Amino acid sequence: MRKRDKTCPKATPSTPKRQQRIVCLMSEEELRLVDRYLAKYRITNKSRWFRETILRFIYKNMEEDYPTLFGEHDMRR
Repeated sequence: MRKRDKTCPKATPSTPKRQQRIVCLMSEEELRLVDRYLAKYRITNKSRWFRETILRFIYKNMEEDYPTLFGEHDMRR
């Protein structure tokens, strides 16, 4: 297997270090599914992939649930 080029930006002193840990338990089937996905798309950094996937989902939901002045029903009138 070929190593990928290091195109990721380097951490700078102004970037805060990631010191908080999250632990997630998975079933054997879920783990096989994730591992198969990572292998198919040649993703080598599992931690980064989990972090970006989870945060992308959270940001997307936050944008959709952003409070508005009027309710959806009132705006469609």
